[in-house]
Amino acid sequence: MPSSKDAIHHDPATQEAIQKLVSGIATGRRADLLIDMMKTVVRYGLDDASIGDLKLVSRSMSEMRYAASVFQEYNKVRKVAVFGSARTKSDEADFQLAREFSRRIVEEDYMIITGGGDGIMGAAQQGAGAEKSFGLNIRLPFEQSANQVILGDPKLINFNYFFARKLSFVKETSAFVLFPGGFGTLDEGFEVLTLLQTGKTSIVPIILMDRPNGFYWETWRRFMDNDILELGLISRSDFHLFTITHDIDRAVNEIKHFYKVFHSYRWVRDEMVIRINKKLTPAALENLNQQFDHLLISGHIVLRDALPEEADERDLIHLPRLVLIPHKREFGMLRLLINAINDSQVIETPHDEAIRAPGIPSTRD
Repeated sequence: MPSSKDAIHHDPATQEAIQKLVSGIATGRRADLLIDMMKTVVRYGLDDASIGDLKLVSRSMSEMRYAASVFQEYNKVRKVAVFGSARTKSDEADFQLAREFSRRIVEEDYMIITGGGDGIMGAAQQGAGAEKSFGLNIRLPFEQSANQVILGDPKLINFNYFFARKLSFVKETSAFVLFPGGFGTLDEGFEVLTLLQTGKTSIVPIILMDRPNGFYWETWRRFMDNDILELGLISRSDFHLFTITHDIDRAVNEIKHFYKVFHSYRWVRDEMVIRINKKLTPAALENLNQQFDHLLISGHIVLRDALPEEADERDLIHLPRLVLIPHKREFGMLRLLINAINDSQVIETPHDEAIRAPGIPSTRD
């Protein structure tokens, strides 16, 4: 029996029908991807997939499409995800810290994303205000109703599936700030760390924040250091992927500094293409090559314009690039490279203006 892929390939009528549906709504690369998606839908039918599988795929696709449509209007604004316990009370120090951090970060032209619930999530949205907030709420039989700040706001998105919700968090977020929390907070934190550690999403700041004199993240860090690292289950360089702090100023500055010169990056085959807001001086580039030569498989870090493969990213085409071929392991060392880029001397021009993250790419880019 031919596979569902072969059945579509040898059925011109089906291919023609899919092409006709797509031709009126998209062209180029967008059209190609939509055609692939529609072929996958047809294959589900040819595979005689179960009702349960079809419900899962249909509902998750619907959730992801709707979430993307809500975020689309704000795709040029960087966003910070705030995680933490839904059980934290309004008179607790962590609640007040989360509220003040969020107030401060939106003053720097960021928006806030939370899980939409109470506790730390509600505190963050109190600090940011509904206008600067997104809520990604998960339907649970207990504990997770939307907080009063985001309730009824069009930027409140309700999810049935955790994986679709997590994907939206990672795809839309330029920094993660975690306050003390339970299983959910730790799950979300480990998920993001795993994606960064394995290179499955772009490196962004991860800040683990606690009240002054709190010991939640220090206890977690000792477990990582004394047990997980000691057993050889993670690398010392993985510790560069996160920062522990009790200080709002440090948290805000950590995020701001990360995007001082660095803008974003993508992979073009084996090449890491780092977009930067300003060109580095020749001396700064030479210093990067000397400092991070051990990261390179071959060649050097070079300064150049956009690659031909980036032609579809029109909003980013004007940014200079640093291009290198690094080892795809120990991504914590790449975080140190980004830090060094942000500390590098740049070439100032008469027309320089503060860049407010034009055309921010997905962190899964």
